Amino acid sequence: MNKAPKTAISPTREENYPEWYQQVIKAADLAEISPVRGCMVIKPWGWGLWENTQRILDKMFKDTGHENAYFPLFIPKSFLEKEAEHVEGFAKECAIVTHHRLEQGPDGKLHPAGPLEEPLIVRPTSETIIGAMFAKWIQSYRDLPLKINQWANVVRWEMRPRIFLRTAEFLWQEGHTAHATAEEAWQETRMMLDVYAEFAENTMAIPVIKGEKTAGERFPGADATLTIEAMMQDRKALQAGTSHFLGQNFSRAQEIKFQDQNGTESFAFTTSWGMSTRMIGALIMAHSDDDGLVLPPRIAPKQIVILPIYRSDEEKSQVIAHCENLKRDLERIVYHGRPLEVILDARDMRGGEKKWLYVKKGVPIRLEIGPRDIQNDAVFVGRRDQDKSSNMPRGEFIARAGALLDEIQAHLFERAQAFRDEHTRVIDNLDEFKQFFTPKNSDAPEIHGGFAHCHFVDTPEMDDILKELKVTPRCIPLANEPVDGKCIFTGRKTVTRAIFAKSY
Repeated sequence: MNKAPKTAISPTREENYPEWYQQVIKAADLAEISPVRGCMVIKPWGWGLWENTQRILDKMFKDTGHENAYFPLFIPKSFLEKEAEHVEGFAKECAIVTHHRLEQGPDGKLHPAGPLEEPLIVRPTSETIIGAMFAKWIQSYRDLPLKINQWANVVRWEMRPRIFLRTAEFLWQEGHTAHATAEEAWQETRMMLDVYAEFAENTMAIPVIKGEKTAGERFPGADATLTIEAMMQDRKALQAGTSHFLGQNFSRAQEIKFQDQNGTESFAFTTSWGMSTRMIGALIMAHSDDDGLVLPPRIAPKQIVILPIYRSDEEKSQVIAHCENLKRDLERIVYHGRPLEVILDARDMRGGEKKWLYVKKGVPIRLEIGPRDIQNDAVFVGRRDQDKSSNMPRGEFIARAGALLDEIQAHLFERAQAFRDEHTRVIDNLDEFKQFFTPKNSDAPEIHGGFAHCHFVDTPEMDDILKELKVTPRCIPLANEPVDGKCIFTGRKTVTRAIFAKSY
């Protein structure tokens, strides 16, 4: 009887995907649950991923004409009530501050003092508070377009938390813009969706589908929501970023008005768009394997780790000095706008233990160097995306380091895209649709389904079927061409197809 291959992560993806995800986070030392229920502590390696996300996206935002600002964490309850659909959409997720100050009671414990005149909502999103400021800042067409982004934390009460994917408090950026015309606002909405897609594919190596949300999945208060949807390795969809065309809904509610060239007063057209720490969860689930985290080089906190190998103090000093020189040579290389980030781990640990530490952390390239490698002027190279290693002349590795990292980046994208394509199916009838999303029809009940591309009519008639299967319409792909067909739920004629999937 053949034994299953030993892996660093237990259970494996096939055995228990949700628990595998948690164990990858633990093994890579990315984050952990905090003492505050539903919240997380992001540790340095995980924070490095978010810092790089901020750095790269921030430049993309500024290159497209946006400026950073900051708005209050607390939002008066009356602000949310101005836009009825918006408050209804977020009401169940809001955390509310009702009292100020703490006082010590007769029992020696601290108790809230007096109530606030008006309850304050802890920011679930900032359309209303930013809209109030836009109304002050915008008077004339000369003040438009106004294009603002903020990096912030938000709170949405979460009953079933999962690190990075769903936590009560999470980090994100939220862009908010105001425009003179609907056409300009639509152009902004599409442009920012393209920015998110470019970041996901070129930096995170995650292939995405750009599309529009159905009415039932739309952001509360928006006229239209655009999204990028990615497939994880359990074949579920993850909404990786959204861009909302708000029309004049929020500007009417919050009096965001301007005088045009003819002196006529008009309401501005607004947009909002956001991407959050949920993308780190997407990164983990799109690329990692049963040995731990796998990182694309362009987002990795460090691209290369150097592991000295020695057996005596004499060898130690020689090997470490050689490795320090190599580290300096590599750090002179500019890789996609920044010097290569290199770790030299000279700690007194067993070589195998040290190697597996960095395998689990997902560092793209490992270099192992001992006395024989120095003698041969070579390095022993291990790629995290492949289960193989090779010797390479030192000079050749330095010359090819950037190209080798780009090979890893491309390989991870191509692998994720091939997986998505393999598990995307055009489905034209309801029976096949039900079978596709029913675990008992799968050899691996934990991993079944995928993306179903189906004709549909956006009506409530499909809701009961989708709820039973725990499936949602993810988006109507923007790249779709109209094709005659019949809705698989109602039989009505339609030319519209959507992607359906189970999701996070």
